[in-house]
Amino acid sequence: MSDTAIAASRASAVDGGSAFGRAASAVKNRLVIIVPYVWLLFFFLVPFIIVFKISLSQSAISMPPYTPVLDLSDGIVGLVNQIKQLSFDNYAWLTEDALYFNAYVSSLVIAGVSTLLTLIVGYPIAYGMARAPATLRPTLLMLVILPFWTSFLIRVYAWIGILKPEGLLNQFLQGVGLINEPLIILNTHTAIFIGIVYSYLPFMILPLYSALEKMDYSLIEAAQDLGCTPLSAFWKITFPLSIPGVVAGCLLVFIPAVGEFVIPDLLGGSQTLMIGRTLWNEFFNNRDWPVASAVAIILLLLLVIPIMIFQHVQARAQEQDR
Repeated sequence: MSDTAIAASRASAVDGGSAFGRAASAVKNRLVIIVPYVWLLFFFLVPFIIVFKISLSQSAISMPPYTPVLDLSDGIVGLVNQIKQLSFDNYAWLTEDALYFNAYVSSLVIAGVSTLLTLIVGYPIAYGMARAPATLRPTLLMLVILPFWTSFLIRVYAWIGILKPEGLLNQFLQGVGLINEPLIILNTHTAIFIGIVYSYLPFMILPLYSALEKMDYSLIEAAQDLGCTPLSAFWKITFPLSIPGVVAGCLLVFIPAVGEFVIPDLLGGSQTLMIGRTLWNEFFNNRDWPVASAVAIILLLLLVIPIMIFQHVQARAQEQDR
């Protein structure tokens, strides 16, 4: 065999090997994408469809407490007849009763204020962690995560002992002479804000720390050399560069805070109106699963649709920057 033929054979083998490598790499990349999509399919989309199906049914004295809809046991003809009988009466009922509207508005307001307070408290902590010596940062991170080692319910119950009229906070304030009578904090919105800020503070600190820790602080020095004050340099450089962490932290706090049930129930008292408590009452006290499912679907849409719009706008902005 000539040298030319041997070289051509070797080149063909190399090309074949590289093509196989590219194919294997493409399969791996698709698997990386497929796994989270399968996870979302089974643990988000399927439960969403089940809850949506229940929301289209009618309440009944049975187990489960609603009339079955879209039952495949009746065959195709029966399924078509059931689809014709689907009703959106439960969603119409939500617009007729002011309780649900007030619960949505109250939940959004409380979650929004709590998220803002969590950002105000969490940003300095994350900034201090990011500027701390590298050897000290792992310890600070562990201290932020440390509350997760204790049960969430136990931590909320602990705040009852702190905030009640004869609790530790009032005893301390009276002991140092700052107040003469106990402050009424428990069973108020103030107690709810304290509970949410305390419970969800790590969810704000961690993404903020991740964004601030990656920042090039030589930009701050350059800005100060050009005449910026420390405060001006912070607002013009540090804060804009940390906006991805701010957005991520606010979403991680706001979304669960809207549907929070334990903290308002234990710290806010029976008069607190939030959608999580309304859902609990409909499911377990009234046993009206169809209405409760409709409430849950509306809540999910209120949270998911703005996030999708934000992601779309952000993606378009990134494309324009390119």
